[in-house]
Amino acid sequence: MVETADHHHQPPPTQMAPPLGASRGPVFPPAEQLQQLHYCIHSNPSWLQTVILAFQHYIVMLGTTVMIATLLVPRMGGNHGDKARVIQALLFMSGVNTLLQTLIGTRLPTVMGPSFAYVIPVLSIINDLSDDNFTSEHQRFLHTMRAIQGSLIVSSIVNIVIGYSRVWGNFTRLFSPVVIVPVVCVVGLGLFGRGFPQLGNCVEIGLPMLIILVISQQYLKRIHPIAHSILERFALLFCIGFVWAFAAILTVAGAYNNVREQTKQSCRTDRSFLLSSAPWIKISYPFQWGAPIFRASHVFGMMGAALVSSAESTGTFFAAARLAGATPPPAHVLSRSIGLQGVGQLLDGIFGAAVGTTASVENVGLLGLTHVGSRRVVQISTAFMIFFSIFGKFGAFFASIPLPIFAAIYCVLYGLVAAIGVSFIQFANNNSMRNIYILGLSLFLGISIPQYFVMNTDAAGHGPVKTGGGWFNDILNTLFSSPPAVAMIVGTLLDNTLEAKHTVDDRGIPWWVPFQNRKGDSRNEEFYSFPLRIHELIPTRFL
Repeated sequence: MVETADHHHQPPPTQMAPPLGASRGPVFPPAEQLQQLHYCIHSNPSWLQTVILAFQHYIVMLGTTVMIATLLVPRMGGNHGDKARVIQALLFMSGVNTLLQTLIGTRLPTVMGPSFAYVIPVLSIINDLSDDNFTSEHQRFLHTMRAIQGSLIVSSIVNIVIGYSRVWGNFTRLFSPVVIVPVVCVVGLGLFGRGFPQLGNCVEIGLPMLIILVISQQYLKRIHPIAHSILERFALLFCIGFVWAFAAILTVAGAYNNVREQTKQSCRTDRSFLLSSAPWIKISYPFQWGAPIFRASHVFGMMGAALVSSAESTGTFFAAARLAGATPPPAHVLSRSIGLQGVGQLLDGIFGAAVGTTASVENVGLLGLTHVGSRRVVQISTAFMIFFSIFGKFGAFFASIPLPIFAAIYCVLYGLVAAIGVSFIQFANNNSMRNIYILGLSLFLGISIPQYFVMNTDAAGHGPVKTGGGWFNDILNTLFSSPPAVAMIVGTLLDNTLEAKHTVDDRGIPWWVPFQNRKGDSRNEEFYSFPLRIHELIPTRFL
């Protein structure tokens, strides 16, 4: 045998193995815009479809409006007529604030509806006035509403200042896709208490609504091309009408004559008493409950709620932008939208709404359900809100829909918003253990901490924070009862302190930064510019 003389012969180079799974299926690249939307933010369906879709948005936002009025008005000492008038005021202000936001706010197709974030400070006001002596329960109701009015008016300065001073916009520049994912996710998941737990109050109505909605909207639409477009966009209305009629039949047949009172309230179609007590015509006007009452101890809790509503709206705006085919809202757009939300809260206080407004999560979910992200549809829906707020009997007819029907709808719509939050992770490195850690902790604490605060809040609105300062308690109890607020705090803190400078690419910052600047992406002006020449009338610092 002859020994080779070349002892330094290099072995042949080894071929790189293909990525795991590369030969098993396609790899989907990140997509900045969803490709399955039929109509995006500035494209519009036919006028007939626009009107029907707008009415659908009105029906969806009505559920939260009725829930809040049903929860608060009886505790104030109000009767069924008072509840009907509070619902009318909430509807009127929702219509006004939605129109303002879609015209000179974010310009996104978001409905501005009453916010549960204000429930804790309102309950605190109700409890604070419970020991006062009044000549009647109606007088106690009026006095409480006047105190709420004063608190809303003063606390609105928080959102006005942080918005128009650009503080909020500068804060959102600290965000990255790693922060947006948990914030948008818990905007939907954090509302789980309004889903199946509310549905379970009347399973025989709520569960059929959920099942029929899923089958008709997702399965039956595939039977025929014509059925596809009709059921995809309007199945929600068909299902509501069908199950509502079923509930009416059960009510008339006496199915709920011998059940406990809570079941009657949830299942019967005649237990809201709104149709009999609502006025035929009533126009909301400034200080309709009387002159506002200003008390410092009430204002601080409302300030906490104003901050919470800003966090909730911000997460909802990001979800709406994605479901409407728009780019993520830039910092200056978020600033002016939160400032305008403060102006809306000021109007809420002046016109006597029981709570402030925030971006409606369920209506953003409806954008994804119908695949229609048209701005015009939401703008037309404000006509229904204002119309039914004035003609009370007609509005009360739809407000008498049993709440478990709305809860079944929310199971679908809140889930869609949560899922759209997950989609933002495609713009960051989802294989980074750092990112996974931040996502996991923000998501878990964003749900767990508010759940602790909610479970330890009594009927009077007193939460687990119990110091000597009632105003301080109200601020912290309100702030940490909000899943988006907690997720935003935890996610932003971790993402900007945990190897932030060395993981710029992993965080998705190169993709994110252009959307945060006015001129960073050419599409920003297309989606978020003011209509006509309004921008010429507004100072540049407010744009």
